[in-house]
Amino acid sequence: MEKKLTVEEIGRLREEYLLPSTMTYYKKPINIVRGQMQYVYDDEGKKYLDAFSAVVTISVGHCHPDIIPKVKKQMETLQHMTTLYYHPVIVEYAKKLAEISPGELKVSFFTNSGCEANELAALLCKNFTGNQEFIALRHSFHGRTLMAMSLTGQSLWRHSLPYVFGVHQAPAGYCYRCPYHLKYPECDLVCAKQVEEIIKYSTSSHIAGFFAEPIQGFGGVIDPPKEYFKIIYEIVKRYEGLFVVDEVQTGFGRTGDKFFGIEHWEVTPDIITMAKGIGNGVPLGGVITTKEIAESMRGKVHFNTYGGNPVSMVQGLGVLEALEKYNYAYNAKVIGDYLKGKLWELAQKHPLIGDVRGKGLMLGVELVKDRKTKEPAAKEMLECMDLCKDRGLLIGKGAMAGNVIRIKPPLCINEEDADFIIKVLDEVLGILEKK
Repeated sequence: MEKKLTVEEIGRLREEYLLPSTMTYYKKPINIVRGQMQYVYDDEGKKYLDAFSAVVTISVGHCHPDIIPKVKKQMETLQHMTTLYYHPVIVEYAKKLAEISPGELKVSFFTNSGCEANELAALLCKNFTGNQEFIALRHSFHGRTLMAMSLTGQSLWRHSLPYVFGVHQAPAGYCYRCPYHLKYPECDLVCAKQVEEIIKYSTSSHIAGFFAEPIQGFGGVIDPPKEYFKIIYEIVKRYEGLFVVDEVQTGFGRTGDKFFGIEHWEVTPDIITMAKGIGNGVPLGGVITTKEIAESMRGKVHFNTYGGNPVSMVQGLGVLEALEKYNYAYNAKVIGDYLKGKLWELAQKHPLIGDVRGKGLMLGVELVKDRKTKEPAAKEMLECMDLCKDRGLLIGKGAMAGNVIRIKPPLCINEEDADFIIKVLDEVLGILEKK
């Protein structure tokens, strides 16, 4: 029988053979060996509720029983074939995606990740408009490649200068920490209107595009006011740009009731980029846009070796079918509303909680040392993660200061799971507040 590596042995091997930038959670890491819908299990058999969906990647559930048999059958039949040759599933999947996407978004290209999708979206913007400059948002995260890092609005995720030329960051709709020290709605959405000022004074006034996550994930679950994106959309159009929405974390029902997060703001983008939940754990990303914008790529070579391969396409199609069959977007709305209400109840009890925000099952709880000063409770956040893990709950963290609890479980969770999340957080916050 093959000897299994211990957590300590894995740690030593990671230190020797993986890049030192490879991140890990917890003072004492855990070795996850099995997943089943909203739960995962470590090498000692301990069960955890995965309230972070393996970094917002598992949408319909770990090893979903409807999807695994289809993928297994495809792997036994044809594991890989590039788009240089025909195979049917890629067009079946693209057609299905077009049917459920807003407006005239009909043409897709598939990648392996979100940063690849964002890179392609930037190319589309440049090709279609003939312009070079972009507007993105502070607190944003768009990936780890050079263009994606340039679009990202957090110093933590930006390194290895120089960046791509011509990206300018605008204020996010972060009402809890308004950069102008104003209150919504009396603020008259000055944060959104600043996009025009930045275009006028920091660019050539001819932009290629605007990039935004509807709700910023790594940024700390920043959920802008309802008018925010409508105002920016009109500005972007005045200055010739395309409106690009990064739905890597918000897409595929996560924000509840809507398929894409941007639909809550009643704005139809020119381009949507996708990853994570689109593949439910399989490396899969993509871009969908209009036929008119897609035509800007005609005659140009663009290729992705693994993008649109049969296995990923079968997995992607299975995710869409599961979302429809089990109405997971509706479940995200119902359980998300219930969970958010319970989190606000915790906020009345625990002074560590400064704010609760988000939509559906994309929720954030901002921890602060003092509600008046709003000083970030970053140290307490790290302790919170460890204490939750010890009690069988996996959560994430976000924000520039690393002080926001990210609660983004698979869309299949139930009310009992929500109650478990609240029970654990209640106990853990009580422990932290006694220190």
